[in-house]
Amino acid sequence: MLSHLPTLGVGLGFRQPFKSDLFLNRQQVDFLEIVAEHYLDAPLEKHQELEVLAAHFPIIPHAINLSLGSAEGLDIDYLRKLAALIQQLNPPWWSEHICFTKAGGIDIGHLSPLPYTQEAVKILCRNIAQVRRWIDVPLILENITYMVQLPGAEMTEAQFLTEVLERSECGLLLDITNLHTNAVNYGYDVDDFLQQLPWERIVQLHFVGGHWHDGILIDSHSQSTPVEVWELMNKVVACASVKGIVLERDENLPTFAELSGELQQAREIGRSHGKWV
Repeated sequence: MLSHLPTLGVGLGFRQPFKSDLFLNRQQVDFLEIVAEHYLDAPLEKHQELEVLAAHFPIIPHAINLSLGSAEGLDIDYLRKLAALIQQLNPPWWSEHICFTKAGGIDIGHLSPLPYTQEAVKILCRNIAQVRRWIDVPLILENITYMVQLPGAEMTEAQFLTEVLERSECGLLLDITNLHTNAVNYGYDVDDFLQQLPWERIVQLHFVGGHWHDGILIDSHSQSTPVEVWELMNKVVACASVKGIVLERDENLPTFAELSGELQQAREIGRSHGKWV
């Protein structure tokens, strides 16, 4: 199923401040990724904004609060709204994170890591199966950064990701910045991590730069992409059938020319491996 997904190319995470510049530079952006929550229970002007964006770009919805790892199950009201948005856009795929954001009925407001256990895999796959009853568009799952490693692991993070992807039959949104950030903060080998992943399931990449704070690398989406992440991108694109790459800048927004430069660099990496024109 994943092999039949279309190749979209190089995209940008849409942020309202650069909306005007985006339309002045449409030829530099192949597609857009939107934060789904920005358009759920949204005012009329946000719905109109989405209609304009969808008229000019392919749109990939990226959800952040479905909480696929919640043991108590999913919020059906939220799921219903998300399903309606995805049906409206009819994208080739959509994405969410391998994490939980709700526990005991409380929204914790953060992408929280799961324990790397068979029980967590079972919960994720159960919730994903429920999502599929509402949304038949292919779902791809994103790896997150984390500030703590939960105790009781029964496998490595890479083995956990692989188990979830294989059992759920989902694709992978490999955030190479998140991968780099975790590798730096916890001292593991990126190449060893990559070798444990199911490369055939990699559909999309995220990339951006973060910042250092008290000796910890923070995934703040606030800086230009560092050389280590560009090197990671080159490795992954060379070996995987990546369908799309998204620059995900949220803070300290630069000029659009700087964003365009990073998009062009990503495009050239894809071209060097014959991925897109």
